[in-house]
Amino acid sequence: MTPLRIGTRGSALALWQARAVAAALERTGVAAELVIITTRGDAKQDVPLSAMGGKGVFVTEIHDALRREEIDLAVHSAKDMAAVSPRGLTIAAVLPREDPRDALVIPLGRTLAGGSEGHDNDGVAQPSRAATTVIGTGSPRRIAQLRRLYPQARFESIRGNVDTRLRKLDAGQVDMLVLACAGLRRLGLSDRISAPVAIAECVPAPGQGIIAIEVRTGAERTRSMVAALNDPDARTALAAEQAVVAELGGGCQLPLGVFAELHGSDLAIRAVAASLDGARIVHGEAAGNSAAAVETGIRLAQDLASRGAMELLHS
Repeated sequence: MTPLRIGTRGSALALWQARAVAAALERTGVAAELVIITTRGDAKQDVPLSAMGGKGVFVTEIHDALRREEIDLAVHSAKDMAAVSPRGLTIAAVLPREDPRDALVIPLGRTLAGGSEGHDNDGVAQPSRAATTVIGTGSPRRIAQLRRLYPQARFESIRGNVDTRLRKLDAGQVDMLVLACAGLRRLGLSDRISAPVAIAECVPAPGQGIIAIEVRTGAERTRSMVAALNDPDARTALAAEQAVVAELGGGCQLPLGVFAELHGSDLAIRAVAASLDGARIVHGEAAGNSAAAVETGIRLAQDLASRGAMELLHS
């Protein structure tokens, strides 16, 4: 049998994700090989994502290769994907979700702040909130929410793969980074997580921590082979989160956080829409049955919109 061709970016994290999918396929008896594709987002590391159209620049070339049948499936970080699948493509499966939280990362050799002001409500030590703190992140979602935790800090865009950003941090270009816990854990860098940020304080990006596998809509044979890898809970959570984004007309470069979790058949979703300066923020929560994940997400989005979320996201 000809191996399935898996399209992936060439970063260390993207390769980890693609290899995880290949290994999972091989455990079901399906051979697979990787095809590395350079995206526009990878090629222009010195340009802010917001100036390039957002995180979609990490998937366009892979989508094109999938449509041209140069690859059989594509592996993405779900948070890089649009809420609605491009025409002719569909998500066939997602892997179990890793830690969805954001992480604060300080330079090697430095210690976390002590004392009562250096700990959160759960007793987790937090990096210093000094006025001179420079925080490296270009994510509007993270900036808008973290401004409330670090009102006097300065935020600077920092591009590059995880290892590149860590090198810039350790070289002193910024005082602290904000990265996804999931990526650090998958790369064996859990020890670089100085403090995870509670979801209540910084609601993650839709799909954060989830690996999605995309195929052509009509490729039923490939779809059936990939479907064996699907994690139902992660797929339901992703569907709910994407429903919120789609209903609000948002994108991955807007200050919008959405997180869904399941407890048995019970689904709970929380979301936050904010102005970029963090001065105005709309929180919302919704609960429902897991079988009605999309409907629950739409209901939450409509509630947020009724309280001004659309104006914040599209101003």
